[in-house]
Amino acid sequence: MIMYEPFVAPRSEYLDVRGLRHHFRHWGDSGAPVLLALHGWMDSSASFQFVADRLAGDFHVVAPDWRGFGRTQWGGGDCYEVGEYLGDLDAFCRHLSPSSPVLLLGHSMGGNMAMLYAGVRPERVAAVVNLEGMGLSAQPADAAPGRLRQWMDQIVAGARLGDYDSLDAYAQRLMRDNSRLDAAKALFLARENGCAEGERWRLRADPVHKIVNRVLYRLEEVLACWREITAPVLWVEAADSAVRSRALAEPGYEDRRACVASLQRAMVADAGHMLHQDRPAEVAQLVADFLARVAPVPGGRPTMGTWNPS
Repeated sequence: MIMYEPFVAPRSEYLDVRGLRHHFRHWGDSGAPVLLALHGWMDSSASFQFVADRLAGDFHVVAPDWRGFGRTQWGGGDCYEVGEYLGDLDAFCRHLSPSSPVLLLGHSMGGNMAMLYAGVRPERVAAVVNLEGMGLSAQPADAAPGRLRQWMDQIVAGARLGDYDSLDAYAQRLMRDNSRLDAAKALFLARENGCAEGERWRLRADPVHKIVNRVLYRLEEVLACWREITAPVLWVEAADSAVRSRALAEPGYEDRRACVASLQRAMVADAGHMLHQDRPAEVAQLVADFLARVAPVPGGRPTMGTWNPS
């Protein structure tokens, strides 16, 4: 298979953040507006390469690997919790933009974290683009005993990630999981998101992520944070997303969006949950157009219409 060749090669940076060595990818001019891109669960910063190829002329796109993912150090505990990610995100923002609000782009878990942060620190966020970060299912308090038992049982049993015969085999698995992903991009993602372990190939992530979170998802607390968001939010869904389908079946799903004071919606056709990989040109255009409207830069931004990478 022929591997995807980035139009804009990323620059890597490592920073010590809250006790762990974190990896960041940078695309674009460091003098351009910072767009902090937050990847989803069981993914890495490389996931934004195809969108960054189209946005790097307008923005300084910065994508961290969350703790325990990609090239960032593992946490060393027996689970990863929302509060840890939120604290890391606060540190990222203070480092990248110490004196002005940030622009946030998040996918899935990254979108959920962007929304939480925008509510907890509204003065630090200028705008949010949320790609399929729809929140999780509400969990009743009486589910706590069973959840804690499950957590302890999984600690005893241990966690492991699946592995593959080769880089090509891992790429084939990615294409089975996402039928819209072509071979070139799959091979690129397999290389960037994976690593060799002996003669096998595996996802570059801490297996502990597979252990259930000991803390229940408290929807009302999440929505209380969303009500504090003052930044404009672009809420982007994918027409063929299984995650979206499950969310629509949740009671009160439409009420979630109503919590946000300034929210615009967009739908990406012929795309699944990994919409930034399925339709990177469309997603990048949505991001650029939205931010040009709600967070304009003096002198304007370059037009994306001057080039169109395939």
